[in-house]
Amino acid sequence: MIEHPPDDPRLSVVVPVKNSAKTVGDLLESLMKIDYDEDRLEIVFVDGNSTDGTREIVQKYPVRLVDEEGRGLNAARNTGIKHSTGQIVAFTDGDCVVPPDWARQIARNFREPTVSFVAGPVEGLDRGNFMSNYLDETYFQVKPGFRWRSEMTDIDLFQFPAGANMAFRRHALEKIDFFDERLAYGFDDLLPVEQLGSKGFRIVLDPDVKVWHQNRTTLPEILSQHFNYGRGGALLMINRANTKLAQWFATYLFSTVFGIILLLALTSTGLIFDHVLPINVAAGLFFFGFIILETFYMRIAIRTKCLRKMIVYPILDIIRGFAFTFGGIVQLFRSLTG
Repeated sequence: MIEHPPDDPRLSVVVPVKNSAKTVGDLLESLMKIDYDEDRLEIVFVDGNSTDGTREIVQKYPVRLVDEEGRGLNAARNTGIKHSTGQIVAFTDGDCVVPPDWARQIARNFREPTVSFVAGPVEGLDRGNFMSNYLDETYFQVKPGFRWRSEMTDIDLFQFPAGANMAFRRHALEKIDFFDERLAYGFDDLLPVEQLGSKGFRIVLDPDVKVWHQNRTTLPEILSQHFNYGRGGALLMINRANTKLAQWFATYLFSTVFGIILLLALTSTGLIFDHVLPINVAAGLFFFGFIILETFYMRIAIRTKCLRKMIVYPILDIIRGFAFTFGGIVQLFRSLTG
């Protein structure tokens, strides 16, 4: 019989769900196998008006199910916090699967009283799908994939957490007024981490705190996802313009818009004046960037014995980047025009 340390904190697992019937069963089965003292563990599902049978699936398991009016992911997270009692509040998503030691690995980090936030990597569950593997292997990550444990008080844009695998000390969340419900689509989970760091709270990124995610497996799904991430960045710019994350997204957005306009201007000039030089310059700039990306992916292609990744991954990065940028532009336009 496994002995549980007497100092394990009371831990609440909060799972926001909405129309997750296809995947939530796998998550629930994994949560039932968590190795943690059942007297110190509670699981709270927050449903945002699901219409596909998600609620009926969740109700078959010994977890708490509460309602949220579908006002967004951060509203659901805050609702889950209000209906939970744990000293530690951990979050995952309805399309994830957690290993049996997930809660224990989280609690281990919180034994240090100065640690207020813990997160870990999110890896694709379907290792046999090319697009799922791409999301794990791309250099432009949207999910954390760090290899070494690190502690910090300032969010690192190259090593960042994700809402599908993060945990907070409750009193630290209270200090930052919980999650900002004006944010949606993307960056909504990163802002509280930046806020904690700015107040001097210790942030831990631990590769042993791992979950698996059922990644998007088709190009339209991935583009839709990144279009929405861009929308989230724009909302962050509008509502929390003074944050580091908002400034990073603004720099990215204006840089990429400038680059796109430059390429289009060069190409249009060449076509209008029937001169090949501007078109060649535009093509040269584009292919220079493509070759750099191709060089980056050479090591991955060789390691995985899949040389087509050298060609396909850069193309996917570029298309995904366009979707991300376009989402930001669309949301800025919508917000600024009321």
